[in-house]
Amino acid sequence: MAKVVIVTGASSGIGLATAHRLANKGYKVYGLARRPFSDELFECMQADVNDLASVEAVFEAVYEKEKHIDAVVNNAGMGIAGAVEYAEKESIQRIFDTNLTSLVKISSIALKYLKETKGNLVNIGSVAGELPIPFQSCYSATKAGVLNFSLALDGEVRRFGVKVTVVQPGDTKTGFTAARVIEGGEEGYNGKIGRSIRRMEHDEQNGKSPDTVAKTVEKALRRKHPPLKMTVGGQYKLFVGLKKLLPTRFVNFILRKLYA
Repeated sequence: MAKVVIVTGASSGIGLATAHRLANKGYKVYGLARRPFSDELFECMQADVNDLASVEAVFEAVYEKEKHIDAVVNNAGMGIAGAVEYAEKESIQRIFDTNLTSLVKISSIALKYLKETKGNLVNIGSVAGELPIPFQSCYSATKAGVLNFSLALDGEVRRFGVKVTVVQPGDTKTGFTAARVIEGGEEGYNGKIGRSIRRMEHDEQNGKSPDTVAKTVEKALRRKHPPLKMTVGGQYKLFVGLKKLLPTRFVNFILRKLYA
C-alpha cells in the first residue's frame, strides 16, 4: 500500500520537485497550491495555507479517499527583502502568516492523522533561520521560528511515534527569487540594500537544484529514525556547524560584511 503524502506549495520550486520525486518513488502525493494547477504525476488540490478551512477540507478529503495520511511536507512560503523600517506592515504580517503561523496551524491539523500512522512531519526551514541575513530580517525570523517550533513539537509528539524533521536548504535555484517582494527605498543605506539583494539573487540563481532538497526530504521519510534537523549541502552544514563554535558577534560581523 503506497504511503500518502501531502505537500504544500507544490506548484513550483522545492514543493514541485519534492512532489515529483516522491511520486516517482511510489508515494501517493497530494500537492496543494494557492492557485489552480495541474500535474501528471500527482493529485493537485487548491488550498491557500492562510485559509485554514480550505486546508482542513483537503485533509478530510484525502483521508476520506485514502483512509490514511503518512506524511506532510510543509513547504509553502514567501519572501520579502529590504530594510525593516521601510517594509509595509501588511507585508510583515503576511510573511509571518504564510511562513510560520500557517505552518503551525497545518501541523496541528496533521497530527491527528500522523499519530494514527506514526508518520512524518517535514517542515522546510532555511539556513537563514540559523544564520540571519540583513535585509531579509523577517524571512530569517520566520525560518528561525520554523526551526524552534519543530524542535519543540518533537518533544510533544515523539511519544506517539510521529517523526518531526526540519529540512534547511541554503541557496537554491527556483522561482522564489523572482517572486520575492522587495520593499522600500535606499534612503540612509547608501546603496547597501540594492547590493545585498543583488548578492542574494546571484547566490540563489547559482545555487543548488531544488531536486537536492527533494532528495533530503525523501531521505527523511525513508529513515526509521530521521534526524531532527537536516541541512542541505556540505558547505551549509559547515557554516551551521561553525556558528556553534564562533562568537555570535563575529558570526554577525561576517554576515554583515557579506550582505550589508
